[in-house]
This record gives sequence, structure tokens and C-alpha cells, in this order.
Amino acid sequence: MAANPMVTYICKRTVVSTKPVQPGKRHSLSVLDRAMGENHLKMVYYLKDTTTPDKYYEPGEITKMLRESISETLTFFPIITGRLVKEEDGRTWMVKCNDAGVRMVEARAQGSVDEWLSNVDREREMKLVHWEEMFHKPYFWSTFYVQLTEFEGGGVAIGLSCYHLLADPVCATMFIKAWADIAFLGKMQHPPFFHGLPAPKLIHNPSLPHISKTNDLIEHYKATINKSVANVDQDVELASHLTTLSFSFTSSMVQSCMAMARTGSMQASPFEALSGLFWVCLSKVKKDGDGLLDMSVCLDARKALGLDSGFFGNCMVQNRVRCSNHEPLSISSLASAVASIREASGEIMDSNSVMGLIEWLRCKDLDNDDDEDQKKSSPSPINHGDCEIVCIGLDGVDPYSARFEDGLEPIRVSTYVEPAASEKWQVLILPAPPASVGGGYQSGQLDRVVMVTIPKEFVESLCRNEIIRDLRPEIVMGPEIVMGTNDAVASSPNCRVAV
Repeated sequence: MAANPMVTYICKRTVVSTKPVQPGKRHSLSVLDRAMGENHLKMVYYLKDTTTPDKYYEPGEITKMLRESISETLTFFPIITGRLVKEEDGRTWMVKCNDAGVRMVEARAQGSVDEWLSNVDREREMKLVHWEEMFHKPYFWSTFYVQLTEFEGGGVAIGLSCYHLLADPVCATMFIKAWADIAFLGKMQHPPFFHGLPAPKLIHNPSLPHISKTNDLIEHYKATINKSVANVDQDVELASHLTTLSFSFTSSMVQSCMAMARTGSMQASPFEALSGLFWVCLSKVKKDGDGLLDMSVCLDARKALGLDSGFFGNCMVQNRVRCSNHEPLSISSLASAVASIREASGEIMDSNSVMGLIEWLRCKDLDNDDDEDQKKSSPSPINHGDCEIVCIGLDGVDPYSARFEDGLEPIRVSTYVEPAASEKWQVLILPAPPASVGGGYQSGQLDRVVMVTIPKEFVESLCRNEIIRDLRPEIVMGPEIVMGTNDAVASSPNCRVAV
């Protein structure tokens, strides 16, 4: 592997589980899994010894510990070590659970993890996470990749990438947590569950509400399900013009945003307030005048489906945000934007609506089985249709509880849903790192990190937006040019100041 000025790649190896997988074990993928087939996930965990910062590790010591503990962890995740094969219909993927293992890249980086984080942007962060596109022979292709990067001055980065067909960000976080538990405690605190989505209830009774012919979720998926494949190559090419900004909001900043977004007696949630904020601000950046860009929201529907938090499989569901009362929304009306987001999010949290979507997707698969032309091709995954922004809510996930050793824990986590596209701007709302809540993650805290992926030419305009400037979040990751506290542009690559 080639080296670059900051990161040196040492080797790539295959890591297998400590116990063999039961022969013949297979795992079928759900309709929600197959809907995400064109995407993949990338996550980067930055770890540091927070209790004894001066503790010395021999070069390769942490990597060896993590490599050994991941082998034990993989025993409980046969889907991760398996390989993709076609179902009997020749169209849909399934996982043949075997001992093929995951690909692991080992690397070294100059400086300390703190120095890296003081000067990190999207391009540099991508050097810490390894990904390979599917081979022409999928059976020899690993669907999960792990990169371990030790920093010469202290700290380590874990880069995890995986095919979205097999796991959503909640699953990826679950796997890292299980890995940390085994490394630190010797056992998992919360084992994963591998089973299908809930079965239809009395599907022959059309009077049940979730058997209705359509709902907003179904309409959104109808509009998007066949539109992703045609523009994939163009999107990948345009993605080189993108960058990612990470804004850190304290509890008081989030409370201020929630107050601005309040509608009557309805208190906005942190997700509703922040997604509304960036919907308004990004629309202002791109459109110049009044009027909001089309946006969809994507949320975890496990609770709506009555699934255990340990369910391993895709449960992120999307819905288009529609204008309240079918009236155009004013760019200056954050409260109206939030009301529309609440309505769209509410349908994702409604069990009848989500079950209706699942049953519609299942029926679509059955219809395709009866169509000779459709039999020859795989079911089409979804993209975000004609929505220009997608806002993904992950602030209910806790990546900061993944402690690998006494004191060795995450100080920052980044998440990406790829491939990014120039015409599909992305907003991810995540929990804040422990430092923002006084030395340890506490459930219920309002601190949040918002990762925004947009074309580079819009960065300055977004940072200059008066609403964002009034809230004064800290930019913790971004390109070299970021906004300062006044109207001046801070051009230093080390500048990470409040906007």
C-alpha cells in the first residue's frame, strides 16, 4: 500500500472469528436491507487514554489487543464474517455465514490524536477508514472493513466501513460497543439479535389501518426506489467537490434553537430544532431568496416496530418532509419548518405506517417475481429521490460508551453515509463527545454534533449565516477556511473557532 505524508499503511490482513461458524448457516436480508443496497457506511472512532494521558504503549501494542479482541467479537456476528450469495431466485442477495472473515488494515499516523483532530477535514479523515467496492466476484468480497491507525504521539483511530445492505449506523455502533465490551470486560453486555422484521398481522383483513393502500412513507419510496442506479457514476465524480463540516452545539445552544423553533405549546426536540435550523440555512445558502429546498428525514424505526435495541439489520426509514397545510414555507419561519419535520418524523415513528411500508415493499417483491423482466434484475434500492437534502437522526445512538480499556475510550466519532452526491446534501445529527458533558456521556443531555456534507463553494456562505452565527457553535472539523467570530474569514488550517 502507498503511504502519504500523514498516514503510513503497514499491512492488510484477514481476521476471522475464534470459533468456526455452523456449516450451512445463511441469513436472508429484509426489504429494508435491500432498500439500502447502493450505499455504504463509514465511521471513525478516535480513542485516547483519558485517565492517564501520559501512559505509554509500545508501537503495535494497541493494534495487537484490538485485533485479538475483534476475533472474539466476530464469533457473535456471523453475518459480518460471511459473504454475499444470490438467493434461489437469482435476484436478491443473502449472506452465507462462514469463516471468510473481515479485512483489517493496520496503519501509523504522525503526531498525536489531539494534533490530528486540531487539523482534520473530510479528506484527511477518509485516510483513516478503508473501503473497497464490490468485486466482479462478490463471493470473494468482504462486506466489512476495519482500519486500525495508531498515532505516534498517542491515541488510536478505528475506521469501520460496511455495506449498508447488511447494517445501518445503529448496527455499526452496536458492533463497536460489543467489541469494546469484550476487549475491556471479556464479555458483551448487550448481544445482537439476528431475525427478520415483524411478520404481517392478519394481512387478509383490509380493515386494518396498516394494510391501507398507501401512506406518505409508501409514496416517498415509490418516488425514489428506481432513481438511484442511473446517476451513480456521475455522483461519485461530483463527490470530489464535497466537503464536510462538523458543528458542535452545547446544551445552551440547542436550547436556544429549540426556543426559536417552538410552535405554540409544542416543544421541539433537539433533532427537530437542529434539522429545521440547517434546512432553513442550507436553503438560504443555495436559493438566495425565500423558499425551502426539498428535504427528507431518516430515522431509526426499531421502537415503532417493537424491536429490541439489539436487533441487527436495517431499520432506518426515510420520509419526505411536506409543507404544513400544503402552503409554501417561508425561509424565515424556523417554527413552520420544524412543524413539518415533526409531522414527517411522526409517521416514521408510527407502527402502522412503517408496517404498511414493509408490507408494500414485500408485495412489490412478489409482483416482481411474477414479472419475467424483473426476475432478471435485482430489486432497485432507494436513494433520496428529488429531495435535495437528507437529514439523518442518530442522536439517540451512544457511541461514546465503547470503552476498550480502563480509560481508553472515544473522544470523537464521525459517521458518513456514502456515496455522497453533489446534488444530495447531507445532514447528520449525532450525540456530542464526552468532553461536552463534563467528562462522561449522560443520557438526556442536549449537546449535539451536526455533520453537514455540501459542495465546497457553499461553505463560507453557510458559516456566515446569521442564525448559525448567533448560536455560535464550534466548528470541530472542516476545510482550512472557516468563519471567525466576526466577518473575517479565518484562513489558518488550525483555526477551530466558534462561528
